[in-house]
Amino acid sequence: MPVGFLTDSQIRQYGRFTGEPTPDQLARYFHLDDADHAFVAEHRGDHNRLGVAIQLGSLRLLGVFLDDPTIAPISAVHFVADQLSIVGWADLMTRYAASDGRWRHGPRIRERYNYHAFSDFGITFRLNRFLYALCWTGTDRPSSLFERAIAWLLAAKVLLPGLSVLERTIARVRSRANAHLHRLLVEALTPEQRARLDGLVVVPEGGRQSPLDRLRDGPYIQSGREIGRFLARLEEIRTLAHDLPQIDRLPPGKVAALARFASAAKAQAVARLPDDRRSATLLGVAHETEKIVR
Repeated sequence: MPVGFLTDSQIRQYGRFTGEPTPDQLARYFHLDDADHAFVAEHRGDHNRLGVAIQLGSLRLLGVFLDDPTIAPISAVHFVADQLSIVGWADLMTRYAASDGRWRHGPRIRERYNYHAFSDFGITFRLNRFLYALCWTGTDRPSSLFERAIAWLLAAKVLLPGLSVLERTIARVRSRANAHLHRLLVEALTPEQRARLDGLVVVPEGGRQSPLDRLRDGPYIQSGREIGRFLARLEEIRTLAHDLPQIDRLPPGKVAALARFASAAKAQAVARLPDDRRSATLLGVAHETEKIVR
């Protein structure tokens, strides 16, 4: 799967504030409990205390520390300042951004609140396992996997990696899950069955349509001629699906997705697929088509 599947909105919102937090987000991510107050109080100066609290809330909400603390939403700064009883906070975030000490706050927050880097041992493995399970059960739209991955990282207290790193991770997991599905689909096919399926995308000499084009083109009107064509199509489908391996133990959503791809793609595009993927796709078409006319 090519990398570059994210929407403009996903790219723009990744690890960034794109507006003022909602009241629910302020209450959930920027509320300071007793432990938070104790941690914040360890820092000297109102600008440091306010800055540390804003970095903590931003980490909880976005999964990243703010490179430029001055871009923190006004509503979040006001909400935190009220909890810390800080008045005259308007220029404190500018002072905090200019201070050298703020660069030491990220490691302190990570240590106190047990946050992990994406590169820490076991993190990538656990995320890959989570994404693979989603792919295998049918939730494999890349943009959806991206949102689920972010939610998993936030829940697991993992700092968000670079955008391209997460994008490539999702692409690799999705590709591996699909390759596994293709292998399972074709492992029981005999050479004769594979040749029969491959014949679906071959246009006969002197013909204008491949068998795949013809089989997915059902009757349109109720006439004697169309009914006859439907019966011939039904017999052809049953002949095609006869003695093919059963795939009941595989995720039905994944098999249906293969059939949908073949239904929308040109026969030539299907014919150019790698061998295992082509045979798996055509096997999915055969089973899904037989299911429809059964």
